[in-house]
Amino acid sequence: MCTLTLAWRTFGDAPIALAANRDEALDRPAELPDVRGDGPRYVAPRDAEAGGTWIGLSEAGVVVAVTNRWLDADRDGDRSRGLLVLDCLEADSAESAVRAVERELDERSYDGFNIVIVDEFAAFFLEYDGELSITRLDPGVHVIGNVGGVVNGVERFAIPSRRREFGAERADSVRAVAAALVPEPGESGEAWLDCAGDVLANHEYGACLHGDGFGTRSFTRIRTAPGPETPPEFAYADGPPCETPAEPVSLPAGFGSGAPTESE
Repeated sequence: MCTLTLAWRTFGDAPIALAANRDEALDRPAELPDVRGDGPRYVAPRDAEAGGTWIGLSEAGVVVAVTNRWLDADRDGDRSRGLLVLDCLEADSAESAVRAVERELDERSYDGFNIVIVDEFAAFFLEYDGELSITRLDPGVHVIGNVGGVVNGVERFAIPSRRREFGAERADSVRAVAAALVPEPGESGEAWLDCAGDVLANHEYGACLHGDGFGTRSFTRIRTAPGPETPPEFAYADGPPCETPAEPVSLPAGFGSGAPTESE
């Protein structure tokens, strides 16, 4: 389970504003976000078990985030979904990242997923349940979880029958989060991200989970900038956001502006 909130081309100070909770087994090892990659570089945490990631920002300004997609029957994936996110972060644009996913799915099978792929010029929501569906996102706010989301202002939920009760709860949580994150007149992207962080940490909205061996493991906040004079933001809470503050991650100068930066 995870909850992604995205505001794309909604605020002048933040072409991309994304806040997300990651829900995972509490004993699955993970590494803190860092600048990674030998070619196009990206900043992302790392799943120390499978080697991939669930969220990241590339030096080309591409933002990628994934959630599991609940299905009526589990699929035997040939490869971790987190490695697919790395493929996307190594692309030079959101458009080319989508093409990379299409090529990969022609060759290998994956378990179900929802992936958001965004840059300054285009935004996409990819759903995979054995068949790939691609939706081009409109400017605005979108909220996505494991059973679908509120996308382009429309509810798009697919609740598997084997998880009907809990799936309905997850859909209700996404609806509540989306209703709370309708932008206020004159609101800035920074203020909206503050609100998104508060909502994802507030148990009343059902997005911050605590369970026996499973729960919300981390929170990530990403904001891109309208120009090279303003740096992007990447902040990360290594724990549930209700009790763990998000700490900024240091980025190289010019990172996320759409052009490669010099290697350190």
